[in-house]
Amino acid sequence: MTFENWLSWTHLTLRKGNMEFDNISISSGQTPSSEGLPIRWDLYTPISGTSREFPVIIFLHGFKGFKDWGPFPDACEDMARSGFGVLAMNFSLNGIGENKTELDRLDLFERETLSQDLDDIGTIIHALQKGEIKDSHSHLNTDTIGIIGHSRGGHTAIVAAAEYESIQCLVTWSAVGNYMGRWAEEKIEKWKSQGFIEVDNGRTGQIMKVGKVVYEDAVSNADHLMAMKRVADVRIPSLFIHAREDETVPYTDSEELHIECASKDKELRLVANTGHTFGAAHPFEEMDFPVPFLEVLGWTIGWFREYLR
Repeated sequence: MTFENWLSWTHLTLRKGNMEFDNISISSGQTPSSEGLPIRWDLYTPISGTSREFPVIIFLHGFKGFKDWGPFPDACEDMARSGFGVLAMNFSLNGIGENKTELDRLDLFERETLSQDLDDIGTIIHALQKGEIKDSHSHLNTDTIGIIGHSRGGHTAIVAAAEYESIQCLVTWSAVGNYMGRWAEEKIEKWKSQGFIEVDNGRTGQIMKVGKVVYEDAVSNADHLMAMKRVADVRIPSLFIHAREDETVPYTDSEELHIECASKDKELRLVANTGHTFGAAHPFEEMDFPVPFLEVLGWTIGWFREYLR
């Protein structure tokens, strides 16, 4: 057996080992945000044919990201096959319009605040618990919710875990610890002088504006919105995963978050020889996950199986 064949066999074996359900249902929709903009979502649920209730996991993308980025949909499918309802959401101001993989609403992206992202999560939780988001193939236990986020989404997941009582389990991938610490004085001066800064999207070549309102929101609400402050209020089971060679967010962010987290059930796992997205890229067209991403997904599913009940 060649190494490539062995690697494919290992991927398949590991993925099947996590699977409890062969069939899942995928439905899509949108829920109005507090300002009437669509929060687009996909709901992945196991098809069980029983009255069993499934806990719900909310999946959050990161900065310049979206729910359909790279292998995220495939990862959500695997989590659903492992016995969870999984709701992957786009934040209402993330810049995605009707085309689910194109950042064509840069006017919205320019004013995407941490406050609005947090509010969007509350809106989705409310819609789940009111039965406005549901699937006819499965019974969802919307009082038992887990949350997972990548990068900025991990930062927001921590704040949401401190904010919303229904969230009972947390996993972060490459989480930012403190957004205030990521803004150099030069950026702050540009916000003050011209009302916006510009960021490059290396994948698309777009130059994207981030408005002063983003900075002002973070400064005005720092005690409420910064993950490094709110993680001290997180007492639910919490798993922090980070790549040692993360080129975007240093792994020390997750080390500090783990230290400050108030939960008695908490772990920090560092992944060697990989970067911010654990070897994944967009678009994702391979048959198998990159090995580091597969490892991260396995840890994630295992954590939710252990603690989200």
